[in-house]
Amino acid sequence: MSDRSKIAWCDTTWNITAGCRRVSAGCQNCYAERMAARLVAMGRREYEDVLTSTGRWSGNVKLLEERLSQPAHWKAPRRVFVDSMSDLFHEDVPVDFIANVWAVMRLEDRHTYMILTKRPERMRQVLTGADFEREYREAVDILTEHTFTGGELPLANVWLGVSVEHQATADERIPLLLDTPAAVRFVSAEPLLGPIDLTYLPCGDWNWDAMRGYHWKMDHSDYQMGTAKLNWVICGGESGPNARPMHPDWGRSLRDQCQAAGVAYFFKQWGEFAEVSREEADGARGGKNLGGPP
Repeated sequence: MSDRSKIAWCDTTWNITAGCRRVSAGCQNCYAERMAARLVAMGRREYEDVLTSTGRWSGNVKLLEERLSQPAHWKAPRRVFVDSMSDLFHEDVPVDFIANVWAVMRLEDRHTYMILTKRPERMRQVLTGADFEREYREAVDILTEHTFTGGELPLANVWLGVSVEHQATADERIPLLLDTPAAVRFVSAEPLLGPIDLTYLPCGDWNWDAMRGYHWKMDHSDYQMGTAKLNWVICGGESGPNARPMHPDWGRSLRDQCQAAGVAYFFKQWGEFAEVSREEADGARGGKNLGGPP
């Protein structure tokens, strides 16, 4: 079986855990869940214990430790989508396992690794935790027999991203991504189920402009420039059985936001289509002021 990927924005997938749990509307028609069911039917045993009898994710996760060495066998540099069939930051994936993954990515640094999660709160918790850097360095020492030095965090060849499907998930997940150490940050707006404004993300007492790298207090008493921002936005409609439609204006809006801010934009696919009135699109914010800081 080829390890090359048909996903347009990467060369290879590196699936080192199996299984997941649905967390939001974007999971309703999970492609990985459908693929796992097909693989089980083909005799692939790694997914047998993570699906229910109806082919849904059970919530269980298996660590596929035997796959940690795969990047060492890829000679030419690749863009690697990490855990396309799972979520590395699932609650049941241990911190020491994630540290081992980081150690492999550091040592096999000719590759670029893209990690996408719907659990940015755990991602931030793990990567900023007191134990993570120590466990990462211990894992590097073991793999290199204490001959390696360097490897400062965050790793330059590791991109961190979040999946969002509409404004509510963007508001919830993107500020957490921006508050997590990373060399490159990206968003996958797929399946895109509604319009998203990335220039105005309410989070606690603050609003964030994820495109330009600043945030400001809701009462306009303070704002901070030069904070983290997005480097890349992926956009795509939903496809497959029971796909929910995406209005073209939603994708065009993200494209225009990226163009205005000088952020890279990758359009993956249209998926399905449905008419949405201008009032529905304009009202997605519930009438909130979309302006930036004074």
